[in-house]
Amino acid sequence: MSTVIDLRRRRFLTASTAVVGATGMAVAAWPFIASWRPSERARAAGAPVVVDVSKLEPGQQITVKWRGKPVWILRRTPEMLSRLSRLTLQLRDPASRVASQQPDYARNEYRSIRSEYLVAVGLCTHLGCVPTFRPDIAPEDLGPSWLGGYFCPCHGSRFDLAGRVFIGVPAPTNLVIPPYRYVSDTVIGIGIDARTD
Repeated sequence: MSTVIDLRRRRFLTASTAVVGATGMAVAAWPFIASWRPSERARAAGAPVVVDVSKLEPGQQITVKWRGKPVWILRRTPEMLSRLSRLTLQLRDPASRVASQQPDYARNEYRSIRSEYLVAVGLCTHLGCVPTFRPDIAPEDLGPSWLGGYFCPCHGSRFDLAGRVFIGVPAPTNLVIPPYRYVSDTVIGIGIDARTD
């Protein structure tokens, strides 16, 4: 007895099996592939933060959270700004030459786009402690040469009101200036890089 081979039927069954198999593999692989995408929480943690500084008084500082880090926004007074130039010889990097510490548009004496506002990551560059804001001049515990700035209570690092590190302290570099830009005259977007303002 001879058997007749139906090639069309064989091709149809082979193609159908391949399509069903590929669909099954895609359905089975989808949860694995979807797990590679960042979660909503992770996306929110890396998202830019928009801050209205219109109610920030001169000499006042606020802290916001960006990417899980504290970011300070300090509204400096004219007196605070005038004291910055008197500290140049006491600072390790007064001209902000370490490029990784700030965007190009903040590489200046004030380390900011607009001199009135400092936007800095509030973590000591030594071991990541949070320095305290010490705007007072010549307090007893910091000495007569202290003109205001940030003091790290963990190991004694000192930074001026532009986040520049002093010579002879454990912190190796200035405080980090995050990417930011002015969304309007009184609104700052942290995590949004500004080439110019």
